[in-house]
Amino acid sequence: MQGQTLFFNKPVSVTAVATIAGPKEGEGPLKDYFDYILKDDILKQKSFEHAEIEMQRRVVKQLLNKAKITESETDAVFAGDLLDEIIGCNFAMREFEIPFFGLYNACATFGEALILGASMLQSGLMQKAVCTTTSHFATAERQYRFPLELGNQRSPLAQWTVTGAGACLLSAEGKRGIKITAATVGKVVDYGVSDANDMGAVMLPATLDTLDAHFRDTGRKPDYYDMIVTGDLGHAGGRLLLSMVKGKGYNLDENYTDCGILVYNREAQGVGQGGSGAGCSSLVFCAYLYKLMERGLKRKILLIPTGALLSKTSSLQGETIPAIAHAVSLEVI
Repeated sequence: MQGQTLFFNKPVSVTAVATIAGPKEGEGPLKDYFDYILKDDILKQKSFEHAEIEMQRRVVKQLLNKAKITESETDAVFAGDLLDEIIGCNFAMREFEIPFFGLYNACATFGEALILGASMLQSGLMQKAVCTTTSHFATAERQYRFPLELGNQRSPLAQWTVTGAGACLLSAEGKRGIKITAATVGKVVDYGVSDANDMGAVMLPATLDTLDAHFRDTGRKPDYYDMIVTGDLGHAGGRLLLSMVKGKGYNLDENYTDCGILVYNREAQGVGQGGSGAGCSSLVFCAYLYKLMERGLKRKILLIPTGALLSKTSSLQGETIPAIAHAVSLEVI
């Protein structure tokens, strides 16, 4: 490790992916990339929370089927979500006989999962690991903001929590393909923002901090990557990032975008500043970015899932909202 960055001398392979998208996500620009699009967002369950648990269960099962591996061949699952005490993955994993690591870094959890999973495989302690996250618009809204029945007017800076799940299989096998070659572990950063509707502003400082650390530790410049993709800054946060990163001497104008921008058609779908949620970066990576790399259209991508570390308890107590961002370097080798 150098600074905040891990270098994988034996790059870890991303060998399979699986995705489940909600109905609204299935109407967006990436609809042709999803494995499965839900017809409704409650999945015939008794609550939206149970629907999210079912999405997590299904996407892991789907991944194992696509990869043609059994539960006994899977060393561990690294998973997380936004529900209280991460019940989405906790309850889903009771259906599997697989060792389980439950993770929480809010919307940055997918980055955390990739880093921890890749580290285990790099060390030789494991051979195959699943990394997955999920989120649901309805569960996130009523947990962090207001009951859906109230029909509250949304803030102009608000984002739309993605209903979806993405899962990928990491392998220590040395075959050519898409590899995790390095990862920068983020620090918790708090610039005093307390508006739970302005997630872009909350997560921007942590993103800047992690980007700066990644370029400093690796000696790379932004043009090393074909794409630099943040997780959940949305349109407003993304514009701020493009402007503020220049103050650190970097220019991202040519190769930057955000998962929350990619997943929706902002004007047609009425999603405010775009997507967010723990499932945002995992869904977009596993559905879209992975396939760009698989087809040889992009060879180097820096994925930076971004998370706002708030809770309903901290918000009600008047706390500010800390944030974190992790950067994962993926390359076709």
